[in-house]
Amino acid sequence: MINNKKITKYNVLNFPSKLTDVEKEIEAIIFAAAEPLDIDTIENKISKKTDIKKSLEKLQNEYSNRGINLVCISNKWSFRTSPNLSNLMSQEKAVEKKLSKAAIETLAIIVYHQPVTRAEIEEIRGVAFGTNTLSILMELDWVKPGGRKDVPGKPIQYVTTDHFLSHFNLQKLSDLPTVDELGAAGLIDTDSVDNSIFGTGKFFKEKQEEKKDDIYSNIDEMLRDTLDPENKE
Repeated sequence: MINNKKITKYNVLNFPSKLTDVEKEIEAIIFAAAEPLDIDTIENKISKKTDIKKSLEKLQNEYSNRGINLVCISNKWSFRTSPNLSNLMSQEKAVEKKLSKAAIETLAIIVYHQPVTRAEIEEIRGVAFGTNTLSILMELDWVKPGGRKDVPGKPIQYVTTDHFLSHFNLQKLSDLPTVDELGAAGLIDTDSVDNSIFGTGKFFKEKQEEKKDDIYSNIDEMLRDTLDPENKE
């Protein structure tokens, strides 16, 4: 006797279910939501009327054996990690915090005056600041120690990082706006902000290049003086 029953690999018959367009919309809406959604909210977002409850139960069944489940808590629906995998998960929460005025001013001074020591920062601000201010900027990877200044005590100098440039979408430090440009854009009140915070518009890397040029010009000058026969006694 011939058995006409279709047998797949491992003797398992697969009957994949197909989601309708509106069910896909419901799936996407719940997935993108920042918090669980009730049926009325979901219904207001989809393109056409349907039996929301029935569609949700279908989706719940679809996700029942996956790493992510569709769950209903207090009549609100959301995707959650499967309880069977909860031991693999670690909770991560992004907490947005605004920088303090001291941190913002300190960052601006480092950006526009670098390399700069803590004492120089306090001198420009005209006030001392807490030890955690620099720590916060270094934790953000916007600021880092940039060697020591060649003065008594050898204080640490601070400079900005490549991550700072990347975070603010800058190619180089000289792309930063001047205090006048910031004022013209309405980003700062130039009447209440100490212009010294924003330096002179000459940035660290540019200063380094200028310093190098000065060294070479001095060497050229010395060579000319040495080779000039009129200067010989």
